[in-house]
Amino acid sequence: MASPINVAVLGATSETGRSVVKGLINSTEPHYNITALTRPSSVNKPTLLDFQKQGVKIVAVDLDGPETKIVEALTGIDVVISAIHAGHLMDQIPLANACKAAGVGRFVPCCFSTVTPRGVLNLQDLKNSVLDHIKKVDIPYTVIDVGWWYQSTLPRLPSGRTDYIASPSEPCIVGDGNVSFALTDLGDIGLYTARIVGDPRTLNQSVFAYAEVKNQNEIYLTIEELSGEKATRKLLPAEVVTSTIADLVAQNPPQGTPDFFKLAVFQYWNTWGIRGDNQPENAKHLGYLLADELYPGLKGRPFTEYCKEVLEGKAHQVYKDVTFF
Repeated sequence: MASPINVAVLGATSETGRSVVKGLINSTEPHYNITALTRPSSVNKPTLLDFQKQGVKIVAVDLDGPETKIVEALTGIDVVISAIHAGHLMDQIPLANACKAAGVGRFVPCCFSTVTPRGVLNLQDLKNSVLDHIKKVDIPYTVIDVGWWYQSTLPRLPSGRTDYIASPSEPCIVGDGNVSFALTDLGDIGLYTARIVGDPRTLNQSVFAYAEVKNQNEIYLTIEELSGEKATRKLLPAEVVTSTIADLVAQNPPQGTPDFFKLAVFQYWNTWGIRGDNQPENAKHLGYLLADELYPGLKGRPFTEYCKEVLEGKAHQVYKDVTFF
């Protein structure tokens, strides 16, 4: 059996970070020694303490502090995975510099997003600027994008059975609802990541991992058939999406502000719901490897299973107590 891979995860308490850590913990081939990098003020968070009980090492790191301290935390680490908060993406620059100095063998920047070409989604462009820096300082890397989450798709039902997992932005049908896009269960991100970061074929590559491809009308029909209810439909015309984006871009909201996240939500709707960027064929056009071609036996959870879990009241609510706009 191969030696364990030493991996450090930044942002282990985020929605994506928790999935990544769980996937690494559950991986048997390859096997990982896991370190969670966290702000000094967060070392006692319940999520981290729970991970610690499962063998994860907790290390406090201040990305605004001396680079030597970050390098010290990364010494001996083979892979660094970032799941940092979207409002702090540029904090990955000192992390990347420390990875270079520490001799880290692979840096996975915080992407974990939909497939989007440059110039369409400001948030993605920020992520690409981090990737450009990684390439400039010559760090081996892997980009992982995952499609739109199951957890952000379902409408409200008259019974209220889906209210508890409703998106922080009011559920709506973007455009005509007939544009197909790739979907991934949040819980499967770690499953894919554990396989991808241990694979030499994915070094200095971008990988797209997804489970299914559907359009919004198909999603609504699925939950209607399973629930026996007629879903509430709120239509958001394409022209409203594009005009809202234009207004917000003109304002140039600072990173991390409410309008910054509002712009991100509308640009996401535009890219996967109107433009149709978030599809496997487009991913290949943009140079991605597809996880289902790399790992034919690795299957994410079916969308219908997630819907059934929601209707049983057992699903995980993402971004609890968060209001985007």
